[in-house]
Amino acid sequence: MKIFINGKECEARQNQTVLQAARENGVYIPSLCYHPKTGQAGKCRVCVVEIEGMRGLQTACTVPIKENMKVTTNSETVRKAQRLVVDLLLSSGKHDCLSCEQNGCCELQDAAYMLGIEHPSFTLGDCKTEVDNSSEFIYREHAKCIQCGRCISGCNNTVVNEVLDFGMRGHDTQVICDINVPMGKSSCVQCGECSQLCPTGSIIDKKTRGRGRQWQLSKVNTTCAYCGVGCQLTLHVDSAANKIVQVTGREVVPNDGMLCVKGRYAYEFPSHESRLKYPMIKKNGEHVRVSWDEALDYTANRIREIVQKDGPDVFSAFGSGRITNENNYAIQKFTRAVIGTNNVDHCART
Repeated sequence: MKIFINGKECEARQNQTVLQAARENGVYIPSLCYHPKTGQAGKCRVCVVEIEGMRGLQTACTVPIKENMKVTTNSETVRKAQRLVVDLLLSSGKHDCLSCEQNGCCELQDAAYMLGIEHPSFTLGDCKTEVDNSSEFIYREHAKCIQCGRCISGCNNTVVNEVLDFGMRGHDTQVICDINVPMGKSSCVQCGECSQLCPTGSIIDKKTRGRGRQWQLSKVNTTCAYCGVGCQLTLHVDSAANKIVQVTGREVVPNDGMLCVKGRYAYEFPSHESRLKYPMIKKNGEHVRVSWDEALDYTANRIREIVQKDGPDVFSAFGSGRITNENNYAIQKFTRAVIGTNNVDHCART
């Protein structure tokens, strides 16, 4: 299917919205409430465009494409409407970009930059600088919230924890936990989906605060080591200190950006001072570093000696959810075929 964006012919797919088609063709339309995981929203009104044959401005995130549709994203009318919305959002909160943790990684900041807004035009009075620092891993600052609803949609529809929602009315509207209790006292399981979906610095990972700007951190894609699901994640690494500063979920299969509390926040162990880094064998009452070959030979010989002396049933093996199914299969095969016992168990057995 072909459509025309700003006079240029573009390829699009069936059931796409104008915003999705534009993004696939490299055309930037500012958008704050839309996210591929949370779907259409039409709340922020930042993604408005002109569409030939349709009256007024249309929200690009909600309008489905049609064959030969003609879309204009850069007319003065469109830009004026987009600037007004972004300007009001900047004016109605405490968006101190220089000191904000999300500086350089903020969708509101990106929209303001693209639209040429250097500072808010309006003075709407002081807003409450209420902070919720009660939870273990998530830091919330209501004054930076733009009420896009992405965190609510992610909590209720994506991970289905149903903790977040809008509370109060009018100017006092804000995102609340359960029946408006601090997040630390709510039913939140600290999965961090809300922090990953938030387009501003309103909801961020507490452990990341003050540990480096996004452009200062190296990004390494890897697989989570906590279970056998194989969740894909990105490590944000302070290269100078050789430490992981933050973990975010990659929006690919199998997890589509979602992570559990361990996968997202339990990342200190690679650089912990107590971590074993080398194979060691106790000699003369002390652990001594040895090569892998020596460690494996020692283990194999000790298993052989014990089994020959006391029989195969003194041996037992435990599989783990932190390794692959193939590795677990090899463990039970070794135990049954080589050792000669059925003493096999698994940490995930209930």
